[in-house]
Amino acid sequence: MLKYLITGCAGFIGFHLSQDILKKGSMVIGFDNLNYYYDVDLKKSRLSQLNVYKNFKFHQLDLTDQQSILELCTHHNFDYVIHLAAQAGVRYSLENPHAYVDSNLVGFINILEGCRHGKVKHLVYASSSSVYGANQKIPFSTQDNVDHPISLYAATKKANELMAYTYSHLYKIPTTGLRFFTVYGPWGRPDMAYFLFTKAIIKGKPIKVFNHGKMKRDFTYIDDIVEGIVRVSEKIPQGSELNNNVPAKVYNIGNNQPVELMTFIEVLENCIGKKAIKEFLPMQPGDVPMTYADIDDLINDVGFSPRTSIEEGLDKFVQWYKSFYL
Repeated sequence: MLKYLITGCAGFIGFHLSQDILKKGSMVIGFDNLNYYYDVDLKKSRLSQLNVYKNFKFHQLDLTDQQSILELCTHHNFDYVIHLAAQAGVRYSLENPHAYVDSNLVGFINILEGCRHGKVKHLVYASSSSVYGANQKIPFSTQDNVDHPISLYAATKKANELMAYTYSHLYKIPTTGLRFFTVYGPWGRPDMAYFLFTKAIIKGKPIKVFNHGKMKRDFTYIDDIVEGIVRVSEKIPQGSELNNNVPAKVYNIGNNQPVELMTFIEVLENCIGKKAIKEFLPMQPGDVPMTYADIDDLINDVGFSPRTSIEEGLDKFVQWYKSFYL
């Protein structure tokens, strides 16, 4: 039986990924610190869905707990580590920068050390589309320069890619970073726009539309993301002459079809059956007008193919939201 360590298993992506892997019969050891960045009850509800599986074990653990992470990795000898735990959110990094240093930098080195000493076969970790900053070249390619992040969150994710490459070079640990593009769906994060919009529209309150609606996002449905992560985890990088035979890769993982914000809101209105009250505002600091993933490498290497339309994905989210909250 394959054994996975999934960090952030009570988070949005971590929950869905854990559930998918458990259904296929593998063992999942998950950990999460259950912090208060957003509703802990939602995280506990996700965990209750995972606890029904006999092949799941949960540890409440913080990424800064160096010794516990090291002991966990060396005790279990995981086949795969999928590291999704992090301090998320571009805007919150302006308010609480130290949380990002602790979780995303100190925490990441603890994961790398755990993988090193636990002789993990493959580490897959969450990067972010935010590393592209104000990149003007469309679509965003992993070949593009990403040396100019415009938020601390983005800077920590870029740092993770560099740290992973270093460990792949020094210790031959296969690592793959995934630059996620606006993931959405049932059991999602309450701080994300689609979640906030749905809540406000249903309650008849105004929604905040930044940059006066002149934004595009490469919205990617959670089921497509999970399939992509699983495919990537099974494709262990070997290194090549192009990267000095270092077993490290970085991929974009997105829908490859940006949607205009106003179109997105219109689809959401149709799913809810109610019009939004819109409050148009300027661009927020650290935000970007467009994200658009070039996913050719992911298609070629692992056969990743996002299939969920924005209409289908938002309808599934709204149905879940109503069943969970109303």
